[in-house]
This record gives sequence, structure tokens and C-alpha cells, in this order.
Amino acid sequence: MAFLSKEKIFSKRGIKDYSLIILGALILAVGFVYFITPHKIVPGGVYGIAIVIHHLTTDMLPFWPEGIPIGLMGLILNIPLTYAGIKILGPRFGIKTIMGFVITSVFMDTITYFRPDANLPLVDDVLLSCIFGGVLIGVGLGLIFKSRATSGGSDIIAMIFAKKTNLQLGQLLIYVDSIIVLSGLIAFQDWTIPLYSWLVIYITGKAIDYTLEGSNYHKALFIISDKHEKIKEKILNDLERGGTYITGKGMYTDDDKQIIYTVVSRREIVILEHYIHSIDPNAFITVMDTSEILGEGFQSLNQKIEQ
Repeated sequence: MAFLSKEKIFSKRGIKDYSLIILGALILAVGFVYFITPHKIVPGGVYGIAIVIHHLTTDMLPFWPEGIPIGLMGLILNIPLTYAGIKILGPRFGIKTIMGFVITSVFMDTITYFRPDANLPLVDDVLLSCIFGGVLIGVGLGLIFKSRATSGGSDIIAMIFAKKTNLQLGQLLIYVDSIIVLSGLIAFQDWTIPLYSWLVIYITGKAIDYTLEGSNYHKALFIISDKHEKIKEKILNDLERGGTYITGKGMYTDDDKQIIYTVVSRREIVILEHYIHSIDPNAFITVMDTSEILGEGFQSLNQKIEQ
């Protein structure tokens, strides 16, 4: 079960991947140190657990009066989890994943150490901190994922349970992170903490998607019309787009239909809709959001893989 590709660290691809890990870890650490940790937000994962432990151990240890450092605690939790993941799931967690969580932990504690007062938030507004913190964490994780590394932590826990049960990985990730979030409620006795924490998790997910897929201003269309030849000419000649004919059959009339599938920009969809209305007001059009378009006329698959 070899999930890891063997590539040289000092190859062009290797240098780019490790640069992404370092940059992603730095952005991730900034998001936690400046926006999330000071407000005691617990956004799942091992660093969520580390935040709870950090605040609960304040003034308990003479050598760490402000609590056990979050980066160190995250590192302590990640090492056995990664080892268990390798033993149970196979070699899908390589040097990139280990490097990712080690560097993130180092950045977290280094930035915290050089802050005048690490327990003071950069922004007093909790909602604003959640938004900016969630975005920074999501961008940081997205860059790490781009290098084909994983974030470790709760991902590994969910993968292990997914192998042992029939539950889907996505469901288990939600369950694991929700348990960690609720631990913040138990520890701090404040209902606003899990609510803000789930908001951060949501924003982080959106930021990860944006980082991995980029902004997309295109729409996918299915068009059913008796005037499909004229619509085809409009798409090919005026919009200079391509498309595909899909043969279908009407459920009510049992007539053969030619369905046009095409992808156009937001501006072009308005032009095309007005044109279709002018020649066939009874046309049936389905407009769908697209997260990513790869192929001729858009970003090539080779370019996507190289990036």
C-alpha cells in the first residue's frame, strides 16, 4: 500500500513542495497565535486540544507560568498519532507530513515567545478574529495540502476509525473535531467558545478550498432546445467556446433531444441567456457552479499538476 511517491528533496518539485510547507506552516501559526489562541477558540485538531491544555495549565508549572506551549503540546500529540497512522494505515504519512507539523509547532512557539504579551489578541473583536484566523489557518493548510502532505492530528484519528468502522471519513472528521470543540465548552464553561470554534472550522474549510482550487468565475450549462443548431453557432462563433452534444430523450414526449453541455464565464452566461430567450423562450437551461475547470480553453491538466 504505497501511497507516497519517491522524489528527491532537491529536485524542482521537491524544493517547491517544501517551500509550500514552510510558507503554509508560517501562515497557519500566525493565524493561531494572533487570532485564535488568545480568545480560547478551539477549532478542532491537535492544536485545538493544545489550546485547551495551554489555558488550563496557566500558573500550574513554574517553568511555564503561561501554560504549556501550544506548539510543543501539538508536537507531543502529533508524534504518537503519526506513528500509529503509519503502523495501522501504512506508509501514507511521509517526511512532508512530519516536517509540516514540526515546523508549524516551531513557528507557533517562536512567534509566541517574541510577542510582548502572547495572551493578548491582535483584535479584541472575537468575530473578526474568527474570520481572519479561519482564513489564515485555511490558507496555511491549503498550501500544505498543495505539497501533497497532510495536516496530521485529527485527520489521522478519523482515518484509523474509518478503517475500523463502516463510517465515512468525512463524517468521522466532523465527529472528532466536534468532540474537541466541545472539550473547550467543558474546560472554559462558555457556550460562545464552541459556537465561534465551529465558525472558524467552516471558514477554514472554505479557505482551504479556495487555496487549492482558486477563484472560479465559470458556470457549467446544460441547454435543451429545438434551436440547438443556432445556439451551437452562438457558442462556437460569438463566444468562442466549445461544448458537447449529449443525446437524450424527452420523458413526456419520448422525442429525441440534443442537449448542449458547455462552460462559459459569468459575463458570457448573460449574453447566452438573452440570445437563447430571443430564439427559443421555451428552452430549458440548467446553470451550475463549478469549482474547477481543467482542459482545452481553460487551465490544462499538465499546468495544474505542475503548479
